[in-house]
Amino acid sequence: MELELYPLKFHPILKEKIWGGSKLNLLLNKNNINPNIGESWEISDVQDQCSIVSNGPLKGTTLKELLSTYRDKLIGDSNFNLFGETFPLLIKFIDAREDLSIQLHPNDELAAKRHNSFGKTEMWYVMQADDNANLIVGFKQKLTPDIYLKHLEDKTLTKILNIDKVAPGDTYFIEVGRVHAIGAGVMLAEIQQTSDITYRVYDWDRTDDQGNSRELHNDLAIDAINFNMKDDFRVSYAKHDNQSNEMVTCSHFKTNFLQLSKSIQKLNTFDSFIIYICLEGQAHFESNNYSEVIEKGETILIPAILKEFIINSNNAKLLEVYV
Repeated sequence: MELELYPLKFHPILKEKIWGGSKLNLLLNKNNINPNIGESWEISDVQDQCSIVSNGPLKGTTLKELLSTYRDKLIGDSNFNLFGETFPLLIKFIDAREDLSIQLHPNDELAAKRHNSFGKTEMWYVMQADDNANLIVGFKQKLTPDIYLKHLEDKTLTKILNIDKVAPGDTYFIEVGRVHAIGAGVMLAEIQQTSDITYRVYDWDRTDDQGNSRELHNDLAIDAINFNMKDDFRVSYAKHDNQSNEMVTCSHFKTNFLQLSKSIQKLNTFDSFIIYICLEGQAHFESNNYSEVIEKGETILIPAILKEFIINSNNAKLLEVYV
């Protein structure tokens, strides 16, 4: 007998990284003994990295098993027709104790041709930033491939990169083909297509304990960089209480900002699942006689079949994401 769907939480998949820090443990309560946790994958259907339900009657079920059983009831008719039994988004928290490598991601066409994968359009919401912490997004001048390659060869890429000092609440939309890097001291939430394809172009000349440099992908990257992008990556958005404030709308996902001070009723008219990422405070979700709570650093998935639900909070800040 098929169990009824309800608001779903998942065990985080924690990733140790050479550049990772302690904020995911200290600020988001991820409770991991390893000192260098760089990423917490909150909802993932990446191959061999599939999320597992942590709450309710479906506890222990993988996201892939949910998709196989519930199909359009979980993700919506149009999404199931488009993606089949693949969940289209990957949700992460990232803590950079050190600068990440300068990188970019290929578009859908190139990723499918080279890697049998989706591209990797993504967005960032800065949750915490140390003094003078920054993000690298795009170039600060018009470039040709030849000029770019000259700077790459001369190890002077930083002279042509746009570097933004950031603060909590700052939001960036990172389209495929745009170079970017998370700077040291930044903790952020990341929403992206389900893909783990990254082209590293520069890693600050770092080496590991054996003196080896990290692998770079400049031969692949040069065809993936879009040198004709507008500087429209900074996202401005309203912060009206108790309603959805539009942040990012693209063909791969839509994201809104919610700042709650009371109980609100939500109607799902999107033919999609809805994901809520808790940035601050605590929020109670009620649907079909089922209640669940998320706190700062937690994520919840509302299946597409749940058309009405209540969010109750007097202090929560949430990202609302759907396709």
